[in-house]
Amino acid sequence: MGKTKNPKYKRAQFSPDGLTVSAVKDLVAEEDDVGDCPAVELLEKLHSPCADMREYACASISRMVQQSKSIPGLLQRHAVRRIGPLMLDNSLAVRETAAGALRNLSVCGGLEVCEVMVQQDVLTPLSALLKECCVGFQTNSTPMKKESKHTVEDVANEAVNLLWNLCENSSTAVSVFNKAALLDTLLPCLERHPHHIQLALSAAHCLHTVTEENTELAVSVTSPVLAVLENVLLSTEPDMEHILLRTLAAGSVWNLKSCLSPAHQPDALSAVVAALAHCLGLDFGTVASELWQTQAARTADGPAATEEHPAGGAVEEAEDMCELGEEARANRRKGNQKCTWTDKDISDFLPRDRLELRGALALLTAQQTSLEIIVNMCCSDEPSDDEWEELSSSDESEMCADSCTVDENTSLLSPLCLSAELHTMLLNYNIPQQVLKRAEFPSPVALEICSKDSTWRCLIKKMHRVQCRALTCLHNILAAMDTECLGGAAGLQVVAQRLSWLVFSSADVTKDEEFLEAVTSAMRSLLQIMASKNIPPCMNPQQLLSVCEAATSCDLVSVRVNALAIVGITGSTLAKEAGSAHTLQLMGRVLLHVASRDCNLVVCGEALDALLDVFADGEEAERAAHDIGLLAALKALQPAFKAKIRKEGRAKHRPDQLCVLDNVRINLRRFIGYLESMQKK
Repeated sequence: MGKTKNPKYKRAQFSPDGLTVSAVKDLVAEEDDVGDCPAVELLEKLHSPCADMREYACASISRMVQQSKSIPGLLQRHAVRRIGPLMLDNSLAVRETAAGALRNLSVCGGLEVCEVMVQQDVLTPLSALLKECCVGFQTNSTPMKKESKHTVEDVANEAVNLLWNLCENSSTAVSVFNKAALLDTLLPCLERHPHHIQLALSAAHCLHTVTEENTELAVSVTSPVLAVLENVLLSTEPDMEHILLRTLAAGSVWNLKSCLSPAHQPDALSAVVAALAHCLGLDFGTVASELWQTQAARTADGPAATEEHPAGGAVEEAEDMCELGEEARANRRKGNQKCTWTDKDISDFLPRDRLELRGALALLTAQQTSLEIIVNMCCSDEPSDDEWEELSSSDESEMCADSCTVDENTSLLSPLCLSAELHTMLLNYNIPQQVLKRAEFPSPVALEICSKDSTWRCLIKKMHRVQCRALTCLHNILAAMDTECLGGAAGLQVVAQRLSWLVFSSADVTKDEEFLEAVTSAMRSLLQIMASKNIPPCMNPQQLLSVCEAATSCDLVSVRVNALAIVGITGSTLAKEAGSAHTLQLMGRVLLHVASRDCNLVVCGEALDALLDVFADGEEAERAAHDIGLLAALKALQPAFKAKIRKEGRAKHRPDQLCVLDNVRINLRRFIGYLESMQKK
């Protein structure tokens, strides 16, 4: 149904797993009813004259906040204001554990808690700590001198992670970041990568987050800032964590591309694309096999990694800390609300002796990040959902007049395009083919390795997430680049066969909504291009019926819409083939069922649009339309569809959606007239 807005990845603006305001109030009320709280004693210990006791209290609170019911009680007792000053304690151990406790609070509390933390001025001691750490890197002066098991870098790492979490969840935190010039504290952390890669990675993650659509920061970026990023981008360390570091630096440079001088921009962007291509060019199956063998050799004389290995529990805890939002995000997606990705790098939570696991996770994170950056490269500066609302006129009585067709609204629905220079760079570095490789199923070798050890199993979900990002990236590449980038007509046929295999090779695929959304979006874009070039699709009738089933059974609106579009595109081609009437009848019944029964207006519109495509022309289509009573069915649907458009209007849909829906309404009226004229002959 017309053209769709391509997905664009943004840094998460909230953490969907966080406690809601009402939940916080309810839990605080429960705490008040009980009257006593185990947090009280720990909060008192924060003021102990003994540094060990202060460290113990911070560490205990760090564990306590992982139980969400404890968070409201801590907030009510001003834990943030009481822990914050300890980030400037004379003891490095206390500084590190205090920053760690607040970091865990920000992760487990989510949006509401991060806002409370910012309101309670956590950024004042945090900013002071980061600035002292930068001085400590150079002078090692007291009180920042090295202690046993604690270093300035370790303290800074916890602090930077806390800053990263706050900036992800709070626009106020980003504003404070800009005004306090905290960018200057991240750069020294980034430059520590030869000596402390975890600190550099944390700083790179934070920088990648705060540079996203931050015009206030962009205008203050100086040449030395870009020089630091360029030095990181051009570094040559071969380990996986440095590959992730270069990928994050590439993302930051892309975010700040407007700051680059015209003369310097081509070289900088070429370095960005080169870093992404190198990252995507690494086969995870091969890398995982090498890392596994290295781990086996290193631990041959020590305890083997088994189910009982202590590190397993640490990995599970890391997953719990960083993937709390899966269910909440899924529920929001079912409601067809805008979804932002909140995947967090969990490597910093992993045991430090799990070097190979850290490397494997770093590569997957780097590949996921690379794909998200390429998605944004292939995405125009379209209006956001809020901006769509601003575009609508409040005094219009109709959503779109008859003249408001898709073709005449190219400003709203125009296809995406790349600059010639960037297009050439992506082709020169073979990015489309690399993306296609990452879109295929994770290698059996990697799956087997990750299944052997409980500490490696967290990578399986990460591998599938990389695949989903690659499919979304393929969707945007198809929309933004010419078809020759995938080998012309023959290449598109190969891609279609691969995507069909991905969808129809396993029954389990239909249970994964994230994958379904990504793969159906890619298939829809591909089939639209193939239809425009009269390239026959590679789908048999049984596969088409499977797509029809997805159109009726999937809870996710975007998947239903994509599936209906695929049916319409393929059915219009099938209608030209002899002997296709029976299949067209089955497709028509499914589309009529969706158009009359689906509760979502956009889905109903897509089903009607698909019907118009399938039965628009051809003897087989005419025969099938007669057999299923298409004319009578559409006449019955027409008033209800028109009334639904008027009833829901702008309250539920963007102006671009309403314009396309109105276009369907007009085409439906004309199509009914066409069928009536055909019946009279």
